[in-house]
Amino acid sequence: MIQASKSLYGYRELLIALAWKNITVRYKQAYLGIAWAIVKPLTLMLIFTLVKSFVGIDSGNIPYPILTFAALMPWTFFQESASEGVTSVVGNANLIKKIYFPREIFPLTAVVTKLVELGINFFILAGLMVWYQMMPSIYMLWVPLIILYTLLAALTVAFVGAAINVYYRDVGTALPVLLSLLMYASPVIYPLHLVKEKLLVHQAAGEWSNTLYTLYTLNPLAGIIDAFQSVVLRNEAPDVAAMIPGMILIAILLPLSYAFFKRAESYFADVI
Repeated sequence: MIQASKSLYGYRELLIALAWKNITVRYKQAYLGIAWAIVKPLTLMLIFTLVKSFVGIDSGNIPYPILTFAALMPWTFFQESASEGVTSVVGNANLIKKIYFPREIFPLTAVVTKLVELGINFFILAGLMVWYQMMPSIYMLWVPLIILYTLLAALTVAFVGAAINVYYRDVGTALPVLLSLLMYASPVIYPLHLVKEKLLVHQAAGEWSNTLYTLYTLNPLAGIIDAFQSVVLRNEAPDVAAMIPGMILIAILLPLSYAFFKRAESYFADVI
């Protein structure tokens, strides 16, 4: 991994150039331009708020719209980074056939590009916090670490998915659908404390309650979303216990995903 980091550092200018190209190409011919980056989370926030008025989801003392928007920010960043990372190798087939450079630059570029959109959504979040008269606290210093964790989770999916997608193009089509389903297994529409209350406090699943909660938090987005909401909106430290299972999973899978990508890399030019 150290050698790989040094190699990538040597190609840092190429990574920056590809990231800038992705940003300009993505929005150059769009009438609303980069404003599209905020359309998805804002639209979903409005839809979930409408659903909440019928279902009745307890959001505690945090207004539901901003709680949902704060959940959608890391979720959208993860979903779109992973999805574009998976299709990034096939989408740059012309470059792969011409010259050699570390192919992992493509998934990395997809993730870096999405940081720009995430930054834009922070301005929307700041506006919502002003509207609801919510003040940030010292716990905001956790935000860069939470974003880094989200980035690593997205790369875990992107590396292995990009390698498989070279051989089986259905992966790039199926992944967004699978990730959309994963959203319902993540505390986006509902806060994590409802799951914790049902399983850990009320033992709703009987003797399986604790096990099911651990399995639920194996989803890295469960801990990420709850942590982001806690440090930004609740002015409290993240629930580390809820993050540990997902962090262990990513610590195991990320090196394996990267190794799988590097093993498949040798045949990309032949297959594409």
